[in-house]
Amino acid sequence: MRNSFSSSPTEASTEVEKKESSSNSPRCAGLGMQREIHTIDAAEKVLGRLAAEIAVLLRGKHKSDFAPYKDIGDVVIVKNVARLKFTGKKMEQKKYYRHSGYLGGLKEISLKKLFEKNPSEVFKKAVFGMLPNNKLRAKMIKRLKFE
Repeated sequence: MRNSFSSSPTEASTEVEKKESSSNSPRCAGLGMQREIHTIDAAEKVLGRLAAEIAVLLRGKHKSDFAPYKDIGDVVIVKNVARLKFTGKKMEQKKYYRHSGYLGGLKEISLKKLFEKNPSEVFKKAVFGMLPNNKLRAKMIKRLKFE
């Protein structure tokens, strides 16, 4: 009667090596992954609600193997960004601020002006604010594309 254990040490080591290479460790996680492409029409949709949905897709939270340290999100293409809808008095009251780093270097621009100049920038800022503040955020926002 033979036992199920292998007698030679080389066979046992190859089995261990196979297990290590097929493990779901962070360095192996992105090797066999496929990113889906989602095309979303933004016409007549509210800015914040749509941005929240897209942040989930970019992050990969809709997938079963989600982990906060993995970059497994999908590519999102947004169409008709110029036809977004805003609720309340945001067009007149909302302001975006940036600072040059110099004394008195605080700049502000209203949502109305920025949306007239570049609607995709307004949408990108909304999604960017909904992504986590870590090293993966820059990689995630690069997968957001506009048509």
